[in-house]
Amino acid sequence: MAEDVLKTGTTTIGIRYKDGVVLATDQRATMGNIIAHSNVQKLYQLSDNLGMTIAGVVGDAQLMVRYMQSEIALYEMKKGAPMSVNAAATYVANAIRQGFYLGLIVGGYDKTGGHVFSIDGAGGYIEDNFMSVGSGSVFALGALQAAYKEDMSKDEAVDVAVTALNSAVKRDSASGDGMLVAYIDADGYHDVPNEEIRTRLASQGYKYPN
Repeated sequence: MAEDVLKTGTTTIGIRYKDGVVLATDQRATMGNIIAHSNVQKLYQLSDNLGMTIAGVVGDAQLMVRYMQSEIALYEMKKGAPMSVNAAATYVANAIRQGFYLGLIVGGYDKTGGHVFSIDGAGGYIEDNFMSVGSGSVFALGALQAAYKEDMSKDEAVDVAVTALNSAVKRDSASGDGMLVAYIDADGYHDVPNEEIRTRLASQGYKYPN
């Protein structure tokens, strides 16, 4: 792949907690060795009960988001019910085999509870309690492994997510420039306000990545 293709570089995170899931990403995009953008959307709401994080080529990511939002809306119109998290992950896994240069996390809440899936560029998808995808994932996974508990509350899961992101942006040059965090529970999809993210980082002795 040519070095001048705009990529999200990236650290993306998915965590399942007691009553839902947390999704989190940084906001940096790179072009080769250059930081091209510092306010990139890598966390998307797909529906009231589903979200997705993206790592990879920006154009492919935006196309995948539009495709999934359309497919989910059509599914819900036909079925009269929300799409399950497993079904959404299957849709993404099938679509990504068409040549998308992406690594994705799909998370959400359905009648069986919260679920997070990682999907690779070959269409393989795996469910787990926590995961990280992208260039900074090796650093984030260490923090996730150390702090994760199955019975975590939402607040604990958000704290773990921002701590893991912070570990990655401090070490990975392709990650940084802000954080996006959301949680999904029985009441739907919720963005965590930026000011709350800053406060959580400060309470742990960390600075917000700019």
